[in-house]
Amino acid sequence: MQVLVTGANGHVGNNLCRALIERGYRVRASIRSLDDPAKVAPLGALPELDLVELDVRDAEAFEDALSGVELLFHVAATYALRTGSRERDEEMLRDSVEGVENALRSAARQRVRKVVLTSSIASLPMRVQGEAVVTEQDWRTDLRLPYYRAKTLAEQRAWVLARELGVDLASVLPANIGGPGFYRRTPTTDLIEGILLGGMRMGAPNTNLAYVDIRDVVEGHILAAEKAVTGRFILCNDRAPEFRALTEILHGIDPAIVSAPRLLPDAFLAALPMLEAMNAKLFGIPRIMTAELIASTKGKRWCLSNARARAELGWVPRIPLETSLADKLSTLRALRAAEVRRGPKANRITQQEPVGSAPAAASSSR
Repeated sequence: MQVLVTGANGHVGNNLCRALIERGYRVRASIRSLDDPAKVAPLGALPELDLVELDVRDAEAFEDALSGVELLFHVAATYALRTGSRERDEEMLRDSVEGVENALRSAARQRVRKVVLTSSIASLPMRVQGEAVVTEQDWRTDLRLPYYRAKTLAEQRAWVLARELGVDLASVLPANIGGPGFYRRTPTTDLIEGILLGGMRMGAPNTNLAYVDIRDVVEGHILAAEKAVTGRFILCNDRAPEFRALTEILHGIDPAIVSAPRLLPDAFLAALPMLEAMNAKLFGIPRIMTAELIASTKGKRWCLSNARARAELGWVPRIPLETSLADKLSTLRALRAAEVRRGPKANRITQQEPVGSAPAAASSSR
């Protein structure tokens, strides 16, 4: 079967391409620019990969890329919790929504058999402790954080168009993605790198991390494509560790990593962006905190059910949390070592799955 994977240079896209080739699919993979060696190189080693250039905000180019394709994995999306400007926030929103619109309309015109959309738990609400578990029936209503707004509005638009155009659609909602197989940083790696560099030495915020390994995410995508299913599917581990517990797990993997000595009171959270800015200058800790992120998460937790993915896809999270975190640390350290070899003037690379005309942005989670 001929498939197209958009955003193929990202953490999900790259690993999905590899898995599909191993299973005998004919894979066409798109990236925003073929002139960027950093994006092309990780894909160049894949055998029999048809690599094409695609700006997903270009409707005509999207339709051309889908010629002869039976199955579309629309993975591409700008992924940043901190972009640095309102203009970039708006670009991120356009990339997500216009990309989805072009994906669904082009798929309908080219008679693509099925579309699998990579969404995110960012389109789901967090809960106050004790409230009901979140399922695929729930949608985020707090859209003040630009990334959450982009993912939510894009997926909602996809479902409207799927019904209007008669497109067979399944959306996959991964939690924060960990494990190996990334070539540039993601928001989740920024978070783990921050802990690695001592970012929680004073204490941890009183919330948790919904997590899933990249290998389980890839399996969920393929199952969603191969099974006769439609709808939304949450992919997350059964266990969503509190941040303080997360630092203790990482300390257990590597005793040099400082575990958080206490929980930070919620009243302290407003000061975190300023503290993080200072730590960034002193220790090189990635910046991920914004006022919108804190307001969106304060006093809340991720409380998600993967029951539908288990029941309808036959999906189960197979990679233990400790194994996934150890693999992530190993890959992250290899990235850091490569940067040292390139010298002090080398730019720290932060990953985005490129779409549209999105600019580079500091990012942190998915």
